[in-house]
Amino acid sequence: MNQQIIRRIEIDWSRIEEDSYIREIEALRDVEKMEFTSPVTFLVGENGSGKSTLLEAIAIAIGFNPEGGTKNYHFSTYDSHSSLCEAIRVVRGSRKEKHGYFLRAESFYNVASKEEEYVDLLHPSKKYHEKSHGESFLALVQDHFSANGIYLLDEPEAALSPQRQLTLLLEMYRCVQEESQFIIVSHSPILLGFPGASIYTFDQGCVHEIEYEETESYRITKSFVNNRKRLLDMLLEE
Repeated sequence: MNQQIIRRIEIDWSRIEEDSYIREIEALRDVEKMEFTSPVTFLVGENGSGKSTLLEAIAIAIGFNPEGGTKNYHFSTYDSHSSLCEAIRVVRGSRKEKHGYFLRAESFYNVASKEEEYVDLLHPSKKYHEKSHGESFLALVQDHFSANGIYLLDEPEAALSPQRQLTLLLEMYRCVQEESQFIIVSHSPILLGFPGASIYTFDQGCVHEIEYEETESYRITKSFVNNRKRLLDMLLEE
């Protein structure tokens, strides 16, 4: 039995305008539903394949601010989110999350700035701007990720060294052991290796589930590490 906080999403395409660019995203246009059967689900694929667009829509549909943060964050630096969120129906499980966070690499600076505005005597600022990008990412994870939470992450590896990606993986594992759920857009072969994770690719023109070893992140990284000189020679000769 599916025990996840979010069990499934369904897309009602009749609620999306006929001239919307969403209908032009090849991988998405035939998607009517997506199941979440594992506590960690990855969305992978080439740039522009629609994975971040879908993650953003899910986040907004369950109550997060489009630019990220907790559900208490309400601000807009630039209104760029799509209408896909209005067409998504979220099917929840029997458990209600106690915590949550929507983390976007591209708008983290704006969220960190807003965090300083939301402080009070009981909730002092964590001063994320006083740390390096990677340090502030990990500090945020350690401050906000806890048991029984729903966490949506868009390319969290962007600011993290390989070693820090392993630290994030360990934090995710801790939260999963305490019944949290993650939906993550990632290109990181380290994070994608999370044990038992479901991986949906947006490549080949449709959304479908694949194994870790089938991801482009794994295959290209493995090929480069094992055949670096020959691969570089081929690329640089072209």
